Amino acid sequence: MPKNGVRVGGGTEYRLAVLATAARPYLVFTIDSMENPRHPHLYFNFIVNVLDGAFFGLALGFASFGTNIPIFVKLFTDKALLIGLIPAIHAAGLRFPALFTARMVSRRKRYKPFLLACTVQERLPFLGLAVVAWFMNDLSPGLVVVLIFLLLIWQGLGGGFGLVAWQSMLAKVLSPRRLGTFYGAQMAAMNVLASLSALAAGVILDRSSNRVGFALVFLLSFLALIISFIMVAQTRELDNPPVEEVPARGAVQISLKGILQRDVNFRWFLVVSVLAQLATMCFAFYMVHVYSNYSASKTFVGALTSISLIAAVLGNLVMGWIGDRKSHYIVLGFGLVCATLSALLAWRATSVAWFFPVVILSGVANVAVWTISMAMTVEFGRPEERQAYIGMANTLIAPATILAPIFGGWLADRAGYPVTFLASGVCGVLTMLVFALCLKDPRRHNIL
Repeated sequence: MPKNGVRVGGGTEYRLAVLATAARPYLVFTIDSMENPRHPHLYFNFIVNVLDGAFFGLALGFASFGTNIPIFVKLFTDKALLIGLIPAIHAAGLRFPALFTARMVSRRKRYKPFLLACTVQERLPFLGLAVVAWFMNDLSPGLVVVLIFLLLIWQGLGGGFGLVAWQSMLAKVLSPRRLGTFYGAQMAAMNVLASLSALAAGVILDRSSNRVGFALVFLLSFLALIISFIMVAQTRELDNPPVEEVPARGAVQISLKGILQRDVNFRWFLVVSVLAQLATMCFAFYMVHVYSNYSASKTFVGALTSISLIAAVLGNLVMGWIGDRKSHYIVLGFGLVCATLSALLAWRATSVAWFFPVVILSGVANVAVWTISMAMTVEFGRPEERQAYIGMANTLIAPATILAPIFGGWLADRAGYPVTFLASGVCGVLTMLVFALCLKDPRRHNIL
């Protein structure tokens, strides 16, 4: 196989390159063969799902959970606790329902119909945010905040109910042994477009009134999500009966308990994942801190967000590739180091220039904590237990994803953002210790 090739199982081989120009980025794929009886539509499914991620990223650049939505909320409240809730609701909404939908998903011959029904609910709230922004001057600040958070809860749960179906569908229509490469390519495409839309959003917000600017960026986000929906709906999924008959509800509960008792390494993976939420809790406050305490313009904040996303582009491509060929475990450890350094640099920052390396490191860390963790989850246990592992890896971590930013916001309200950054750095050191001393690479120490 050529050195720059990527093998995706069953004789299928393609090459991936990224060509960045001043006008727009391109993801270029060339196919060598398509003889794969298990994945007959592998190339097509790879492309449409990368495009799904690309337009989803375009949407999130306009309506960023770490930048523009927090700045929008800050127009109506100064409480850091509420600002910390924004990414917390999104993350917890994604993770919490997973375990409860695992049994429902495992019974289906095709995952896509269930996924599409759920992901509509993930997209509609952005249209709601545009409507709230347009009428913001006619509503009381308290009502605007309530409406924003109701829409965020709706959006998070919409994504969460479809998460297991999405991950299961991808593992089915792609090659499970190359999910790291796919997630890396998808997240790279997502972050390339997100970096461009984040920069565009900053310009729009600086040159428009708050009402017009936020309504426009949220509307553009919704339009990009419509295209994303169309892309994922094109996935070609064959009917495939479940691996085994689905047991009764009580038996599922016993099975989950049995997995946790049997797989000690997976328990440590959950512990590391929980601690990682504390190590990265300060990421939610970087942009608001820069905007508020350094008198930065929205265009500058958008540029800073764009830099973070570009770092994530490179991180996704390189770290996904290394994870598939070497070890997702090693890549996750590197990401935890980046998270710790990011928090400690933010704590010591004396000027806005410090936040360039801070956001670059946070972009790389997010790749490890989210993308690499997803790919690593399917390496635990038996294939027929995949939905159970995915469900537990999301639902059992969900409380930490919402409590960590709340704790960070509480600290910021009482002692300032730098104290939250320091607390994240300390938690990052603890996470690295547990990772190094207790967690083993599941690819080499899998308990079957």
